[in-house]
Amino acid sequence: MFDSIFADTMASVPLLQISYSLATIENAAHQLWQSAHQYNVWAFRGEMGAGKTTFIHALCNVLGVKDAVSSPTFALINEYHFLQQGTDRTIYHMDWYRLRDTDEAINAGMEDCVLQKNNYSLIEWPEKAPELLPHPHIWISIEETDATNRSMTVWVK
Repeated sequence: MFDSIFADTMASVPLLQISYSLATIENAAHQLWQSAHQYNVWAFRGEMGAGKTTFIHALCNVLGVKDAVSSPTFALINEYHFLQQGTDRTIYHMDWYRLRDTDEAINAGMEDCVLQKNNYSLIEWPEKAPELLPHPHIWISIEETDATNRSMTVWVK
C-alpha cells in the first residue's frame, strides 16, 4: 500500500524542496511553515533516524511552542500549544510507528485529531494508516544525504 501512496506523490510536482543541516534546520522549518501553514495535516515520511522528530522540534521552536517537545513513540500523541495571530493553536504530534492498522489508529483517537480543522496534526510514520489522512494534506519526505545533511521534499496530497 505504501508503494502506491509514494508513487502517487512522485508523479506530482513538489510544493517545496529544501536541503538543510542541524545548523540550518530552523531556517528550513521557517521556510516550510511559510509555504504550507494553510494545511492542517502534515505527514512526515523518512527512515528511522532520518530526523522527523528533530525537524518537528525545530518547527515547534520556530512557532514559539513553550511545551516540552519530544518523540510521541510511546504516548502516540503529544499535544503542544502556540499563539498564531493572538489565538491559541494546538499541535498534535503523532507517531504511528507502533500502530498495527487503521482500526487501532482510530481507537487511539488519531482520526479525531486529524479531522480538527483549527489545529495542526504532525504525523510521523503516516504510511501505517494512510486512509486517515484527509485531503488536502502535505506529505513530507525526509532523506539523509550524509551524516549531517538532510533533503526534504514536500507535496500537496
